[in-house]
Amino acid sequence: MMDFLYCPLDEITGSSPNYDCAADYLELGAFFASDSRVLTADVTSSASMSAESDEEVNNDLDAELSNSEDNLVASTVERIRERHKVLNEAKVAAYPFELDTGGNTLTCTLDPESLGHTAYMLSLVLSNLRALSPILKNPSLHPEKTEVVKLRAFFQYFATAALASEIQGCAWSFGFPRPDSSGFIPKLEEIWQSLGDGSVEQQPGAPTRPKDDKVDVFAARCHPDGLPGFLLAVAQVATGKNARNKSITGHLDKFKSRWFRTQPVTRFIPYMIMPFTADKDQFLDDVRDGQNVLHRLRVPRRVVEAKHLVQAGERIEGYDRLAEAAEWIDGYRQRARQRL
Repeated sequence: MMDFLYCPLDEITGSSPNYDCAADYLELGAFFASDSRVLTADVTSSASMSAESDEEVNNDLDAELSNSEDNLVASTVERIRERHKVLNEAKVAAYPFELDTGGNTLTCTLDPESLGHTAYMLSLVLSNLRALSPILKNPSLHPEKTEVVKLRAFFQYFATAALASEIQGCAWSFGFPRPDSSGFIPKLEEIWQSLGDGSVEQQPGAPTRPKDDKVDVFAARCHPDGLPGFLLAVAQVATGKNARNKSITGHLDKFKSRWFRTQPVTRFIPYMIMPFTADKDQFLDDVRDGQNVLHRLRVPRRVVEAKHLVQAGERIEGYDRLAEAAEWIDGYRQRARQRL
């Protein structure tokens, strides 16, 4: 029984159960467990206990829980298998959990040396912060406020590596605060010295004290001829509650008109990068908004694939900070286990 985690009864039961939420609950349970293992049936045991402890739960809900237990476990196990398949496909090992053959036991197989594993765990924790989910409401488990700020900075570095891998090029971490503590215009000038398409200059009416103007990552795959017309990805990294409402697609023309004397002719390709899982129906609308999306089941794979770019000499800003995130995840786990 995982009494150290809060079971989100309203999310995982009813007419539209959230199996991603139930899968997160089991994954976090295995991550914190002293033996790194949980029974998948624990999701129903915890839900039943939550119902019994809620004075407002009626007999109909109790019966509903009893009748749907098998389906809840089976559907949650299937969701975990989907995650494993997507993240461990084609010789890329980026999913830090394993199910036994019967789907009865989930084991956390976290490898601190695997940046793919770290990217997944970082995304899992960010997805279940108190403002987004009640699963980590136990004060012994929830990161401190200063740590949350650090985790979001870490995720921007992982997002930078993921976007570089996505287009097989170089990438800069532009979101504020920047890893090199540079100012907005100096950083933009540095990037465009490499890209060479357009000229940076703050235009009249532009904000006088810009931070990042909604752009967190630039990534480019330039051609040896130095001419425009290359892959140029521009991403917003969104880790908060309203992440899906932060598309930058409609903002990019304004960005170029604010900060360039001669605007780039190369098209900006908009991306949203987030630590959350993707609801298939909602995801369709996210993409209809004119952007590509890297989410929890895409970022870890791309981070693993970024290693060969670094080895080939491509610049990926912040890549050297990814190991710090792995150390934090390991320390967070050990600290929580001591408190439980």
